[in-house]
Amino acid sequence: MDLNVILPFASSALSFVFAALVFDQWLRRRQPFQLVWSVGLLWYGISAGTEFIGGAVGWSEPVYRAWYLFGAFGVASYLGLGTVYLLNRTRFGYFVAASFAVAGLLSYLTSVKYANEGIPPGGTTVALVVGISLGSAVLLAFLTRFARRWIGHATAAILVAASVAVAWATLTAPVAAPGFAIDGIGIPTGAALPSDLRILTPPFNIVGAFALVFGAVYSAYIFMPKNRLLRATTDLPIIGGVSRGIAVVVNFVASTPGAWRAFRAGRLNSRVPATVLIALGGFIPGWTSGLNRFGITGSFFIGELLGVLLIFMGFLVSIEVFSDVRLPFTRIVMRRRDGGSVQDRAAAAPASAHAFVDGSSSGAVES
Repeated sequence: MDLNVILPFASSALSFVFAALVFDQWLRRRQPFQLVWSVGLLWYGISAGTEFIGGAVGWSEPVYRAWYLFGAFGVASYLGLGTVYLLNRTRFGYFVAASFAVAGLLSYLTSVKYANEGIPPGGTTVALVVGISLGSAVLLAFLTRFARRWIGHATAAILVAASVAVAWATLTAPVAAPGFAIDGIGIPTGAALPSDLRILTPPFNIVGAFALVFGAVYSAYIFMPKNRLLRATTDLPIIGGVSRGIAVVVNFVASTPGAWRAFRAGRLNSRVPATVLIALGGFIPGWTSGLNRFGITGSFFIGELLGVLLIFMGFLVSIEVFSDVRLPFTRIVMRRRDGGSVQDRAAAAPASAHAFVDGSSSGAVES
């Protein structure tokens, strides 16, 4: 009954099942966000699977490298990319651009931290990761302003190219003896890898986690009853983006009491609780894995399981109204569901929804 074995096994098994269900949706609907999410969930299952293997039979260098590659670089970034595709016709691209800029700054601060610890990364590596992050931010901000339909493809191109580079770096980087690093309670850490590789993770994790969590919050705001206390009225590139972001945050908080009343009365659009669950599912493992950098690892495996479980619950809430129970990869329908409430059917047509739902679409939405 070792929790270091049970928790990763549960996370891995649920992730693989979840990936199969979302991939099955992609086979039917061919929405790019469904394909990308299924890839992200596959990485989730592989990453947790390496932790299960490490806990059950012991860690080794190949298992450790696979854990770092899929866990540190793959999971959050590809789940976040799915959200970028879902919201690529909105002004959400400005938020993604800002996330790249923040990630570049955090990579630099991480390099300073490692330098203070006596393991400084190379100056060329630091300049490269910061430069690419800032260049990506400028590119995505430009596309959001002039050609939003390319936001998803541009972000995917950046991520795929970066994934190839870090895959090579992870598989060839020297690993300190004994070929892996785990703490006193058996939780893996990145300490055995060189700092030049470890400073590459913020652009993957920060941008991906921010896109997943705040994209879900943004989508919940779209479908909840609104109380607009603040409106953005300027279209200036940077100022307009910042003002709209502030307006969404202020109006989201102001709309929360009304959304709660609608939920208690049974009138709240079902996509709101679905997207809130997805936001929590993205936030919790991002928080617990972030604590690893400060040596706080006790919540890592439970946060990982809670994350995929909450996102899966959001998936179930969404398909409870909008789909049917079907045997994956077949045409066999085990149970038909109705079309949901009048409010749900009316809201399903326009705008964007951040849920793993058949036929979801995205559109521009005002603040």
